[in-house]
Amino acid sequence: MRSLTLISLLLLSTLAQATVYKWIDKDGKVHYSDEPHPNAQIVELKDKTLNQVALPAAQVNPDTRPSFEEIRYSVNITSPEEEATIRDNNGEFEVIATITPEIKSQYLMVLKLDGKPIGPPQMGGIFKLTHVERGEHILIAEVMTQNGKVFASSSPRKIFLHQAALKPTPKKQPKSN
Repeated sequence: MRSLTLISLLLLSTLAQATVYKWIDKDGKVHYSDEPHPNAQIVELKDKTLNQVALPAAQVNPDTRPSFEEIRYSVNITSPEEEATIRDNNGEFEVIATITPEIKSQYLMVLKLDGKPIGPPQMGGIFKLTHVERGEHILIAEVMTQNGKVFASSSPRKIFLHQAALKPTPKKQPKSN
């Protein structure tokens, strides 16, 4: 069965190479067809007619490609807002930072709370903070390369974290005379 299929495919491939005819009509237009026409000439096609386009190799000059240092990136903490008051008894909240212009390659971000990094550098700018003590805090987001070199950072963002008192303070009783 395989040999029959192979033979029929070979026969079809030879028939697929039809003869091409060329003729010129009364208006001087040149026509091509696979059917014979009066005054038509047979066009002989070369067996190995290949169209090859050779493109020059792309040349990347390292001096003209901008580096992280040459591009001015802007890091912005979009949430929470400046001097926002966050009320959470567990000290949990989310910080969102963005960078512009957008970077196509991989980069890392780190969030600093009061000058100290919160966790290891991560991909992306969404940070979930837990167990933060109440009070005033300063947030800074930094963007760095994969090898740890910081190339952009946000301006400091001041926030306030309020927590309900764990132990209620006793109210002073008015003195009676």
